[in-house]
Amino acid sequence: MNEKDDEQLGAFDPNIPEEGPSAPPPGWLDCVTGYDEPKGGDTGDQLYPPPPAYNPQPENDRNASVPNVRVPQVSESVAREALLKFVGSKWSKSSKPARNLTFKELQPITMYRYRLETYTESRSSAWEMEPFTGQVVDGPQYGMSPPPWDVPVQQPQRYIDVILKVRVPHSSFVKTCHRCHGCGRTRCTHCAGRGNRRCPFCHGHGRRTTGHGRNNRAGNNRCSSCQGRGRKRCTFCHGHGHKTCPTCQGNRNLMHFIQLTITWKNHVFEFVPDRLPEFPLKKFEKVSGDAFFIDESILVYPIVGFPDQEICDASRKASQEHHSKFSPQQVPCRILQQVSYLWAYSWCPGPILILQQVSYLWAYSWCPGPIAGVLIQFSSYNR
Repeated sequence: MNEKDDEQLGAFDPNIPEEGPSAPPPGWLDCVTGYDEPKGGDTGDQLYPPPPAYNPQPENDRNASVPNVRVPQVSESVAREALLKFVGSKWSKSSKPARNLTFKELQPITMYRYRLETYTESRSSAWEMEPFTGQVVDGPQYGMSPPPWDVPVQQPQRYIDVILKVRVPHSSFVKTCHRCHGCGRTRCTHCAGRGNRRCPFCHGHGRRTTGHGRNNRAGNNRCSSCQGRGRKRCTFCHGHGHKTCPTCQGNRNLMHFIQLTITWKNHVFEFVPDRLPEFPLKKFEKVSGDAFFIDESILVYPIVGFPDQEICDASRKASQEHHSKFSPQQVPCRILQQVSYLWAYSWCPGPILILQQVSYLWAYSWCPGPIAGVLIQFSSYNR
């Protein structure tokens, strides 16, 4: 820092305002019909419940009937084929032991898997702003802003979580930046707008104590950091005493608008009767196949008359829980669609003899149609 730069420091400009709040103060924003009155500050998104016409009403005493299903059994040949496939994927050497093993017995078990998916939509809004650089302003002069649930949007693919942000039509307007009061610059808060700060090494004195001189007197030398001036250039504003407004980025004006956030979310309820403690239910996650029963509508209803009463009870619980949980009285959202699935699995936990040691082979298939694959798990079992 030379003498010329030093002469320019310390010039306080009273026309540059102090930095204001980052959020608009109360009363700064205009009111838009159909949307909550802006309260100022960062209040977060405001959720809006859907109008009554958007809410499907469940019918009392409605239920779904499941057709009869023929569950295929896992025969010895199917179990052996599954074992060979498993060994081939896990073992690069000979599969002869798997081909020659002896099945002691096969005890088929039928289990069912129920799944309910509820696809919901919710809408919320919040005031947003951006620097005004001359872009088109879609303001109230073009008409009234539509209510939150009347803003047209493209529906995504069903049962996929999506968040979409859109600008509410005719909600934009331009105002002077509230942070810099239309100046485009704000006073530096670190140097109070003077461009320089007290030297932290000599504390503004310009001289520093460097040690003891003759007769035990302390040496008092010129501060080498500030060259004896007692002040240094402010590193935050580079000696200017002001900074570009971070909100309007020096453009002096802001365009305010309402941003609508549409959230589509898929809620899943799944139930598998826990009747085989030896086999972890997480293994079901690896099973694919076609469900033998699918019921899809705006609202689906409990399954009744199915041979497995646990499935009926789970279906009734899931239906009541989702109808109640995602009603406008509980959550400001609407149900777009529901779908329920039912799968059948034929299990075969059969003890097999491998190298004179008895182990358990878990193999299962799904219904209907041909068996497309099986899953196998070995566990030690001694008799």
